Amino acid sequence: MSRHELQFAVRHAQTDVDLRAACAVRATAYGRHLPNVTSLWSEPDALDRSPDSAVFVAFCKRTGEAVGTIRLTTNAYQPTQIEQSTALPHGIGERSIAELTRFAVRAGHADPGVKLGLMKAAYLYCLAHQVHWMVIGARNAALARQYKRLGFTDLAGGAMVPLAHAADLPHRVLAFDVVSAERNWFAVRHPLYEFMVRHYHPDIRPFAAGAAAAAAA
Repeated sequence: MSRHELQFAVRHAQTDVDLRAACAVRATAYGRHLPNVTSLWSEPDALDRSPDSAVFVAFCKRTGEAVGTIRLTTNAYQPTQIEQSTALPHGIGERSIAELTRFAVRAGHADPGVKLGLMKAAYLYCLAHQVHWMVIGARNAALARQYKRLGFTDLAGGAMVPLAHAADLPHRVLAFDVVSAERNWFAVRHPLYEFMVRHYHPDIRPFAAGAAAAAAA
């Protein structure tokens, strides 16, 4: 496994400052397309602070500015938001899942690796917490294609599903098999295999400092 430095660092948000940095990215990124969410998403919500959730923030190492964020919420104790809008297929709904929401990169940020870095943090977090599936909603075909390139599959054959937690806007629902991902990437010689599996990125730290110390002990 080779070591690779990045121009940004991804960390698990642990403080109110981190959460507010994530919210600033969300409000800016989503506000371009959905102006009504700018004020709604400018502050942390209850799900950000839930023990079922993990919020990751990418910070530019040169400027210290928050440039990207993603949130995972598991169904460990209650159904995820997406499960409240649509029934997931047999083989997914009864497994451990994590819903990805608030996936955003600051407008104008040129480093294409930020999205991949956030996805790697989510993937590593899910592996460590024995999450079998990641699910996500894509509000348009372009986003769906991006997720498919990462290995997500469409659960409804391209049909659009209104999601209550996304203002009832129609989304395509996609899923990612965390358990089989490494094997699948290797089998098809996926271009992301090296980044996601073979490269060690010390700048991607998906675990809280306390959890990391406990695991090391």
